[in-house]
Amino acid sequence: MKVLNFSLSLFVVALFSACAAMSDGAECTKAPEEGYVSLFNGKDLSGWMGDTAGYVVQKGAMVCKPGGNIFTEKEFSDFSFRFEFKMTPGANNGVGIRAPLTGNPSYTGMEIQILDDRHPKYNEIHEWQAHGSIYGIVPAKRDHLKPVGEWNEEEIIAKGRRVTVILNGETIVDADLDEATKDGTLDGQEHPGVKNASGHIGFLGHGDILKFRNIRIKELTD
Repeated sequence: MKVLNFSLSLFVVALFSACAAMSDGAECTKAPEEGYVSLFNGKDLSGWMGDTAGYVVQKGAMVCKPGGNIFTEKEFSDFSFRFEFKMTPGANNGVGIRAPLTGNPSYTGMEIQILDDRHPKYNEIHEWQAHGSIYGIVPAKRDHLKPVGEWNEEEIIAKGRRVTVILNGETIVDADLDEATKDGTLDGQEHPGVKNASGHIGFLGHGDILKFRNIRIKELTD
């Protein structure tokens, strides 16, 4: 038993050492949690459509090189969407939810901002443009991003008319969409997508390099 335990300990140490050594997107890919389904196999862009030429797979990560918009082939209604991302300085991207494949998903769907909002070039942005915000509609709590170059963990929960965004374990948005738009939107623009009950999920490129990994989803049916 001591020999077995010692061997197991060596295996665990070796596994974690290997994972730590692979620091650029090639770390051990996590198995999805119970009830979650992986949306990215770490090898190719199977299951995704749109500007697939603008994204590549490198060392187990989906890399916006930079590219435009890439969407899941499948549509989703109520869900918990989890992923990890790593930004470059000043990077701008977004997560489109309940989005159609036509028009600007920031308006025809909803966009959850991905933004290096600490970068000096964003000093004058509106509160509803900060990372994690529902673009133009609901501002997010700030200062929960990890330093640029480190992996962040994010979860977006869409359940009926409520959208919640959790960044690195901190809830930065928890909004009732009807309440948030009852007096119009913060940016003064029309956002018909806020009424959508379902649609595609996508990464919305804005010409910057980012990396994504461990992309998974759990559909909420009750």
